Amino acid sequence: MSRPLIVFGEDWGRHPSSTQHLVTHLSATRDIIWINSIGLRRPKLTLTDIKRAFGKIRQMLGSPSSQHFSHPLPLHMSVISPRAVSWPGNKLAGSFNRFSLLRQIKAELERRNLLNPIIWTSLPSSIDAIEAFPDTPVIYYCGDDFEALEGVDHVPVKIMEDRLSSKATLILTASQVLTKKFPTEKTYIVPHGVDLNLFQMPVPRPDDLPEHPRIAGFYGSISGWIDVEAIARTARLMPDWLFVLIGAVRTNITCLDILKNVRLLGEKPHGELAAYIQHWTVSLLPFKNTPQIQACNPLKLREYLSVGTPIVSTYFQALEPYANLVEIASYNTDYCTQILAATADTARNSHRSASVANEGWDQRAAYVEALMEKFE
Repeated sequence: MSRPLIVFGEDWGRHPSSTQHLVTHLSATRDIIWINSIGLRRPKLTLTDIKRAFGKIRQMLGSPSSQHFSHPLPLHMSVISPRAVSWPGNKLAGSFNRFSLLRQIKAELERRNLLNPIIWTSLPSSIDAIEAFPDTPVIYYCGDDFEALEGVDHVPVKIMEDRLSSKATLILTASQVLTKKFPTEKTYIVPHGVDLNLFQMPVPRPDDLPEHPRIAGFYGSISGWIDVEAIARTARLMPDWLFVLIGAVRTNITCLDILKNVRLLGEKPHGELAAYIQHWTVSLLPFKNTPQIQACNPLKLREYLSVGTPIVSTYFQALEPYANLVEIASYNTDYCTQILAATADTARNSHRSASVANEGWDQRAAYVEALMEKFE
């Protein structure tokens, strides 16, 4: 086995992040200690945050064997629920996290008899714990612009990210925009990949996907960066189309609730999403024009492409290599013209699938392994 990895990421199995995809493939040759999320903002007295806090406490108090994971654990991986305080920028919280996580991680390294690890982090909030390992090489995998990301304490997290950038031996980013933030001599782009087997294997139509000849669909978090007003305008102008949205609702969708040709199906496991794309007419990426979106490289873009279904999207920089395969819509308008053009564009379906044929997560992980050879 190659050197083990200590990975600071989101809660394992909470959603299929790029970090989870990459680390799953890396675990074929490396032992992994995965550390669940250390928050990027101070909790608030809201029902959502209170529920999440109690969930975190249950994770901390439970044994690893008692935890339920919605995404299967790779063979050589164990998961730590960190005894940590989510309060970016607070010195007392930082000191506690450094001391507490040092003990947890060292105990797990000893329990599994793992030596000479490499640290991988996707979260700037891990820096307090990382600095407790001064001689350990660090890989920072940056998949988001944390200075613009919704739901983040931007000022203290930016300071944490600067510390992390200075500490990191190697920096990997998901987009060209993110690369510009870091030192060029140690920064490399690793675009997102796609699970080709999952999305290209034909599967039956889901029971809750309505039988309708014209469906425009989207899946993902329905948050502030999604232009729900543009979806509503389009749905009103296209009453003979059905608009299907899959995902957790985290923004005001009153304008959609009143429309008879809009259906919200809630969250679905990642492994079930291919069935929806394969059986709707057009896939949507209805993003607003924000700094967060311009820096993003959404996983669903390549997942849509791999299925081959026509795509309508607003513009963001990571779309550029596939722009000739996508109908690009203007911001703050309706998508009627683009949806109709995409519907007539089935001749390019095979080209869309072929465009990501060499972009599987296994190939992305192989590239990362090559970059990590300097540590071996």
